[in-house]
Amino acid sequence: MSSGAASSAPFNRTPDPSVIRIPQPLLTSITEAAEAAYPLECCGLLVGRGEAAGDVRVTRVEPSPNRFEGDQRKNFLVDPKIQFDLMRELDDGPENIIGNFHSHPDHPARPSDHDLQSVFYPEHVWIIVAVDDGRAGEVAAYSFDEKSEHFREISLTADGDP
Repeated sequence: MSSGAASSAPFNRTPDPSVIRIPQPLLTSITEAAEAAYPLECCGLLVGRGEAAGDVRVTRVEPSPNRFEGDQRKNFLVDPKIQFDLMRELDDGPENIIGNFHSHPDHPARPSDHDLQSVFYPEHVWIIVAVDDGRAGEVAAYSFDEKSEHFREISLTADGDP
Protein backbone atom coordinates (compact mmCIF):
# COMPACT_ATOMS: atom_id res chain seq x y z
CA MET A 1 0.00 0.00 0.00
CA SER A 2 1.62 3.20 -1.05
CA SER A 3 -0.89 4.20 1.35
CA GLY A 4 -2.17 7.23 2.90
CA ALA A 5 -4.45 5.05 5.00
CA ALA A 6 -4.27 6.77 8.36
CA SER A 7 -6.44 6.31 11.36
CA SER A 8 -8.79 8.99 12.64
CA ALA A 9 -8.00 7.75 16.12
CA PRO A 10 -5.92 4.81 17.20
CA PHE A 11 -7.73 1.77 15.89
CA ASN A 12 -7.82 -0.65 18.78
CA ARG A 13 -8.55 -4.00 17.24
CA THR A 14 -7.25 -7.32 18.38
CA PRO A 15 -3.81 -8.01 16.93
CA ASP A 16 -5.05 -10.95 14.88
CA PRO A 17 -8.54 -10.43 13.47
CA SER A 18 -9.85 -13.61 11.92
CA VAL A 19 -12.68 -12.13 9.85
CA ILE A 20 -13.45 -8.93 7.97
CA ARG A 21 -17.20 -8.51 7.62
CA ILE A 22 -18.46 -6.22 4.86
CA PRO A 23 -21.96 -5.59 3.47
CA GLN A 24 -22.29 -7.02 -0.05
CA PRO A 25 -23.15 -3.62 -1.60
CA LEU A 26 -19.88 -2.17 -0.25
CA LEU A 27 -17.88 -5.11 -1.56
CA THR A 28 -19.59 -4.68 -4.93
CA SER A 29 -18.61 -0.99 -4.97
CA ILE A 30 -14.96 -2.02 -4.41
CA THR A 31 -14.97 -4.55 -7.26
CA GLU A 32 -16.69 -2.05 -9.56
CA ALA A 33 -14.04 0.57 -8.74
CA ALA A 34 -11.34 -2.00 -9.51
CA GLU A 35 -12.87 -2.75 -12.91
CA ALA A 36 -13.35 0.96 -13.71
CA ALA A 37 -9.71 1.76 -12.89
CA TYR A 38 -8.27 -1.10 -14.96
CA PRO A 39 -5.49 -1.30 -16.13
CA LEU A 40 -4.45 0.93 -13.22
CA GLU A 41 -4.80 0.17 -9.52
CA CYS A 42 -7.83 1.57 -7.77
CA CYS A 43 -7.68 2.49 -4.10
CA GLY A 44 -9.64 3.78 -1.17
CA LEU A 45 -10.18 3.61 2.55
CA LEU A 46 -12.26 1.31 4.71
CA VAL A 47 -14.25 2.79 7.58
CA GLY A 48 -15.64 0.65 10.36
CA ARG A 49 -15.04 -0.73 13.80
CA GLY A 50 -13.66 -3.68 15.67
CA GLU A 51 -16.21 -6.11 17.03
CA ALA A 52 -16.27 -7.92 20.36
CA ALA A 53 -15.12 -11.22 18.87
CA GLY A 54 -12.04 -9.50 17.45
CA ASP A 55 -13.51 -9.37 13.96
CA VAL A 56 -13.55 -6.19 11.88
CA ARG A 57 -16.78 -4.69 10.50
CA VAL A 58 -16.58 -2.43 7.43
CA THR A 59 -19.42 0.11 7.49
CA ARG A 60 -18.31 2.46 4.73
CA VAL A 61 -15.99 2.56 1.73
CA GLU A 62 -14.33 5.83 0.73
CA PRO A 63 -12.93 5.60 -2.82
CA SER A 64 -9.93 7.73 -3.75
CA PRO A 65 -8.23 8.72 -6.95
CA ASN A 66 -4.89 6.96 -7.23
CA ARG A 67 -2.33 9.71 -6.55
CA PHE A 68 0.79 7.58 -6.94
CA GLU A 69 3.36 9.42 -9.06
CA GLY A 70 4.74 6.67 -11.21
CA ASP A 71 3.46 3.35 -12.49
CA GLN A 72 -0.14 3.16 -11.24
CA ARG A 73 -0.47 -0.31 -12.73
CA LYS A 74 1.57 -1.63 -9.78
CA ASN A 75 1.25 1.03 -7.08
CA PHE A 76 -1.29 3.21 -5.38
CA LEU A 77 -1.50 6.20 -3.10
CA VAL A 78 -4.71 7.29 -1.43
CA ASP A 79 -5.33 11.01 -1.92
CA PRO A 80 -4.07 12.64 1.31
CA LYS A 81 -6.88 15.22 1.23
CA ILE A 82 -9.50 12.47 1.21
CA GLN A 83 -7.71 10.72 4.06
CA PHE A 84 -7.38 13.79 6.26
CA ASP A 85 -10.90 15.03 5.53
CA LEU A 86 -12.19 11.61 6.55
CA MET A 87 -10.07 11.62 9.71
CA ARG A 88 -11.57 14.99 10.71
CA GLU A 89 -15.10 13.82 9.90
CA LEU A 90 -14.77 10.66 11.99
CA ASP A 91 -13.00 12.51 14.81
CA ASP A 92 -13.52 10.54 18.03
CA GLY A 93 -16.71 8.82 16.91
CA PRO A 94 -17.44 5.11 17.09
CA GLU A 95 -15.97 4.46 13.64
CA ASN A 96 -12.43 4.86 12.36
CA ILE A 97 -10.39 4.33 9.26
CA ILE A 98 -9.67 0.63 9.67
CA GLY A 99 -7.83 -0.11 6.46
CA ASN A 100 -7.60 0.25 2.73
CA PHE A 101 -8.60 -1.47 -0.45
CA HIS A 102 -6.86 -1.59 -3.78
CA SER A 103 -6.68 -3.65 -6.92
CA HIS A 104 -3.98 -5.70 -8.60
CA PRO A 105 -4.46 -5.45 -12.38
CA ASP A 106 -3.49 -8.74 -14.03
CA HIS A 107 -1.98 -10.01 -10.79
CA PRO A 108 -3.31 -12.15 -7.92
CA ALA A 109 -5.16 -10.74 -4.92
CA ARG A 110 -2.06 -11.18 -2.75
CA PRO A 111 0.09 -8.46 -1.22
CA SER A 112 2.99 -7.49 -3.46
CA ASP A 113 6.52 -6.66 -2.36
CA HIS A 114 5.57 -3.01 -2.78
CA ASP A 115 2.56 -3.51 -0.50
CA LEU A 116 4.83 -5.05 2.12
CA GLN A 117 7.13 -2.03 1.97
CA SER A 118 4.19 0.32 2.35
CA VAL A 119 2.70 -0.78 5.65
CA PHE A 120 2.46 2.55 7.44
CA TYR A 121 -0.36 1.52 9.77
CA PRO A 122 0.18 -2.12 10.77
CA GLU A 123 -3.14 -2.25 12.63
CA HIS A 124 -5.06 -1.68 9.39
CA VAL A 125 -6.68 -4.39 7.33
CA TRP A 126 -6.30 -4.69 3.58
CA ILE A 127 -8.73 -5.80 0.90
CA ILE A 128 -7.15 -6.62 -2.48
CA VAL A 129 -9.05 -7.29 -5.71
CA ALA A 130 -7.47 -9.19 -8.59
CA VAL A 131 -8.56 -7.78 -11.96
CA ASP A 132 -7.85 -9.85 -15.05
CA ASP A 133 -8.52 -8.33 -18.47
CA GLY A 134 -10.77 -5.71 -16.87
CA ARG A 135 -12.90 -8.13 -14.84
CA ALA A 136 -12.75 -8.39 -11.07
CA GLY A 137 -11.89 -11.85 -9.87
CA GLU A 138 -10.61 -13.03 -6.51
CA VAL A 139 -11.03 -10.70 -3.55
CA ALA A 140 -8.92 -11.36 -0.48
CA ALA A 141 -8.37 -9.76 2.92
CA TYR A 142 -5.21 -9.44 4.95
CA SER A 143 -3.87 -8.21 8.23
CA PHE A 144 -0.24 -7.42 8.91
CA ASP A 145 1.65 -9.50 11.45
CA GLU A 146 4.19 -7.20 13.07
CA LYS A 147 6.19 -10.07 14.57
CA SER A 148 6.84 -11.83 11.27
CA GLU A 149 6.61 -8.61 9.24
CA HIS A 150 4.39 -10.32 6.69
CA PHE A 151 0.75 -10.28 5.72
CA ARG A 152 -1.62 -12.96 6.91
CA GLU A 153 -4.74 -13.78 4.91
CA ILE A 154 -7.94 -13.52 6.89
CA SER A 155 -11.50 -14.49 6.07
CA LEU A 156 -13.62 -11.97 4.15
CA THR A 157 -17.34 -12.36 4.70
CA ALA A 158 -19.86 -10.41 2.63
CA ASP A 159 -23.24 -10.04 4.27
CA GLY A 160 -26.22 -7.76 4.42
CA ASP A 161 -25.52 -6.17 7.80
CA PRO A 162 -24.17 -2.61 8.05
